Amino acid sequence: MHTETAHGSGGWMPGPRCERPATGVGALNGVRLGVKDLIDIAGAVTGGGNPDWATSHVPAVHDAPCVAALRGAGARVVGKTISDELAFSLEGENAHYGAPRHPSDPDRLPGGSSSGSAAAVAWAEVDLALGTDTGGSVRVPAAFCGVAAMRPTHGRIPLDGVLPFAPSYDTVGWFARDADLLRRAGHALLGTEARIGSDRPAPPLRLCVATDALALAQPAVREALAAWARLMRIDSERSAYGGSDWRDWFEAYAVLQGLEIQAHVGPWIRRQRPRFGAAIAPRFEAALALDAAQGTRWSDWRAKAAARLAQRMGPDEAWLIPAAPCFALSRRADAAQRGAFYERALALGAVAGHAGLPQVVFALPAAEGLPPCASFISARGNDERLLELATTLAPAFPSTR
Repeated sequence: MHTETAHGSGGWMPGPRCERPATGVGALNGVRLGVKDLIDIAGAVTGGGNPDWATSHVPAVHDAPCVAALRGAGARVVGKTISDELAFSLEGENAHYGAPRHPSDPDRLPGGSSSGSAAAVAWAEVDLALGTDTGGSVRVPAAFCGVAAMRPTHGRIPLDGVLPFAPSYDTVGWFARDADLLRRAGHALLGTEARIGSDRPAPPLRLCVATDALALAQPAVREALAAWARLMRIDSERSAYGGSDWRDWFEAYAVLQGLEIQAHVGPWIRRQRPRFGAAIAPRFEAALALDAAQGTRWSDWRAKAAARLAQRMGPDEAWLIPAAPCFALSRRADAAQRGAFYERALALGAVAGHAGLPQVVFALPAAEGLPPCASFISARGNDERLLELATTLAPAFPSTR
């Protein structure tokens, strides 16, 4: 049985590895799978990235459906990966289990909260890894670590067996070292194989640039993505925010997420009084202190914003949008730098989040030693088309790492 060592990604939960064989034969035969510590594996405790959560919960009886689907397609589980505590972070640090290592620069953070999954894939310790994404917890670490990843349409993949955080935003996402494996895993998770042959192939998605979202990124990221868009002759422009203030998208997400945390995690926190890391504890305190009356205002705002976004986005379009506003954060980033990162990262993540849209991420050639990623959103249900898009675009631009 494997145990975690001081070498490699540092993305695994400490102690003996949670290993499970494949249960079927299929497109993922021989694929090594990591599973975020928010997702159930039968016979193992889902620890949520927090030791007090782990000790107050019993082992799962069943695999989460997402784990069962991948094992059924031939993948074997080789371990549970570190999560930021109860998924409440985009940085990739855990006060109890440490920060997984960035694949290119030891002074950078890997991004979170699916930090261990992204790092394990980037370090080639697994071929495929499951994560969860609420406000960007798959998309940000994929961008920071330079790996392919997918956040599906909200509701496409069951959330049974997944620790609930903010369920109206929560999704199961996944990482892979290349777009082809990302697509094959997506077909298993989304049930695509059962439908192949029953429908006409959809036409390729028309590529556009969400210029207002691109403007939120730091210059190095913005310029790299704009240069790539010009190279790909993507010249159709769209507006992610539809003329509204991007800060409203951030504020709506922060309030609505916080109120859902109150409902789904709050009772356990009040009962258990768990030990949280110094950076995480104030976030839960703030969420639990929110006034529920704010929910009505921002729920109405969200419904209208999502409807207007659906009207602006053509059913055959895919919009280029940054998965993260910057290259991977420095481990020494101060509170002001982290705060600025959070506002813009969550505002970018909220475009797909508020409307339940799918979003794919894949690496471009390394720039300044850190690989930027391209990312596209599309209309609800266009998951498979985004996965096909990634396989079309990514091979022409392999990562140089």
